[in-house]
Amino acid sequence: MALYKRGGVYWSYVWVDGVREAKSTGTGYRRQAEQIDRIYKEELNLKKQGVRQPSPDMTFGELTARFLAESSPRPYHLDRLKVLLPYWSETPIGRITKARVREFREHRHAEKTVSETTVNRDLEVLRHLLFWAVDEELLSKNPLGRLRMVRERRKPRIVVSLEEEEKLLTAAAPHLRPIIIIALDSGMRRGEILGQLGEHVDLTRRLLYVTKSKTPEGEAREIPLTERLFDLLRHNHQPGLLFTFKGRPIHRIKTAWKAAIRRAGLRYFRFHDLRHTFNTRLMEAGVMQEVRKSLMGHSNGEEVNSIYTHVEIHVKRDAIHKLEAWVRNQQEHQGEHHAGTERFGTGEPHANDAERLRAVRGVRPGEA
Repeated sequence: MALYKRGGVYWSYVWVDGVREAKSTGTGYRRQAEQIDRIYKEELNLKKQGVRQPSPDMTFGELTARFLAESSPRPYHLDRLKVLLPYWSETPIGRITKARVREFREHRHAEKTVSETTVNRDLEVLRHLLFWAVDEELLSKNPLGRLRMVRERRKPRIVVSLEEEEKLLTAAAPHLRPIIIIALDSGMRRGEILGQLGEHVDLTRRLLYVTKSKTPEGEAREIPLTERLFDLLRHNHQPGLLFTFKGRPIHRIKTAWKAAIRRAGLRYFRFHDLRHTFNTRLMEAGVMQEVRKSLMGHSNGEEVNSIYTHVEIHVKRDAIHKLEAWVRNQQEHQGEHHAGTERFGTGEPHANDAERLRAVRGVRPGEA
């Protein structure tokens, strides 16, 4: 047995591929040292055979470095890690517990005024990295696997009116205007729009195939083109990225978006609210939920017996026609309202003004 006592502490020695490995057992009791020595030799043997062992002592900062280097982090992972790393960086991943998560939640609220929704998104990224650690065999199980999030308060979502849409398009920069139009007429996400390729637009069939999406349901989905969107893409159809700025890919539109909102004199709303506006307009036009979900690339859930496994293209075309009819109807109604207001303001007679005046006076039709 390769146990030697040095300075009152037993040391374990073992030869691996001609190299002597040494490790202190940290104890002066021989029986305890023998147990530690046996475990140490087993770990070395598993390592030699290429079997990965959990590394609960790895810090969250080290895990993050590996995740960024070996995985495919998304932009929202990077945003949330800016908040997670200052707090969790030096914490061993094996010591991240639900109790520590409660402390983190209290810390976030004490540090800055944030909603429970924001903290929940932070913790979802933390939990995602720990699940990745389990997949990579760095942890035996995820301590936050069954973490219950604090219930979130639902916030009212903004629906952009046609009048606001007109002001926004007028104030938007030239490179942003077509991006806004495709968001309003297709419901595509910002990342989907900026990554859309011209070769995935079929002008003959008037269809757009989404190049890439954040959800499997959204990948390569078919979206029929509105007349406005068809005219836009027909004049700007080219291979490669559909939307560029000075010949270069567009990665962010935050600055141009805020400037357009400011110039239009509108209340602030997110670019993502254009997608919500598309969905709301479809709903008000009478399009059923499953068709809206298919057009927007929403997940259909895991129902095995779902009858809406696929939405036919003619149903999608009908949905887009309903959307266009709804927009035209709203525009006509808006025009009539403005015309009536102008007549009232200028004193010009209206065809029904005389009848309305008689009704107010109690005079029957046909009487003077």
